[in-house]
Amino acid sequence: MKLIRAIIREERVPFVKRALEDEGICGMTVKEVQGRGEQKGLELKYRGGIFAIELLPKVSIDIFVRSDQEEAVIQAIMKGARTGKIGDGRIFVLPAGESVRVRTGDVEA
Repeated sequence: MKLIRAIIREERVPFVKRALEDEGICGMTVKEVQGRGEQKGLELKYRGGIFAIELLPKVSIDIFVRSDQEEAVIQAIMKGARTGKIGDGRIFVLPAGESVRVRTGDVEA
């Protein structure tokens, strides 16, 4: 089992969901987060002054998959999230020992 965490732009979520569904992946957890990376926030001019936004709104998507699905999920996320501009996001892959389905108690390693 792997935990794949993707931090992407808010407006790209529908495209990522569609790309994952095309790969047969429907289960995910989505959270609204704030952060910054290489772009270091934004500076906007407003009424003659400069307004700095240091933390930008992003979305974090967590997906648990079998190890053999890892590459397909990563490619689907990249396909849906990529705009080619700075701030597109990042994907993290972490090992996950096992999962237990609450309803049935089924354990998957």
